[in-house]
Amino acid sequence: MPRFLIIEDDTQNARFLAEGMRELQAEVCVCPDGVQGLTQAVTGHWDAIVLDRMLPDGFDGIKILQALRSMGNTTPVLVLSALSATDERVRCLKAGCDDYLTKPFAFSELQARLEALLRRVQSTAPAPVLEVGDLRLDLLSRHAERGGRTLMLQPREFRLLAFLARHVDQTVTRTMLLESVWDYRFDPQTNVIDVHISRLRNKVDKGFEQPLIHTVRGVGYCLSTQTPAP
Repeated sequence: MPRFLIIEDDTQNARFLAEGMRELQAEVCVCPDGVQGLTQAVTGHWDAIVLDRMLPDGFDGIKILQALRSMGNTTPVLVLSALSATDERVRCLKAGCDDYLTKPFAFSELQARLEALLRRVQSTAPAPVLEVGDLRLDLLSRHAERGGRTLMLQPREFRLLAFLARHVDQTVTRTMLLESVWDYRFDPQTNVIDVHISRLRNKVDKGFEQPLIHTVRGVGYCLSTQTPAP
């Protein structure tokens, strides 16, 4: 399942993009300004970023591109812009974007361009596998196993475990999980996270001497081969 970050200040356009991508079974995160967008781009794991050229906080698409590439971040970036001049396209390409699409556009063309970017990356990148101790997650086939034993995970359970694995040895908060795994921008005040963590523990840790999923009381959860400090 591909993961896309959308950095777009136009609410209607952002909703149009997000809904279209989710219909294609993609995970989507939307950021309405450059500061939030850059933070998510740096801290998250994305297959591609859809970036608006003009943003409201003075931290525009060019600056985000330059910041990402200066940090060695190679995530493919597709720039969306109402500016169609050749000079503008050249500026964005030189700043580090991988493709440039002018507004207005058809979603089918956006989809085709994103698929082309993903094919380009997949042809050169190693198989996307996450390993934590004897836990192994193949993100392409969505196969999970521990100690050579296949784990039968539901799609949401796999997404949750993969998110924890991407942040191995780090404490992830409820807010992070709600936004990245459930696509919520608010806390619905339910025990949905606790229920899924409990199910994961039964599948991932039950029968093994060393637990991998840890509760950090009052903060969140951590996937680690070591028990985190209180």
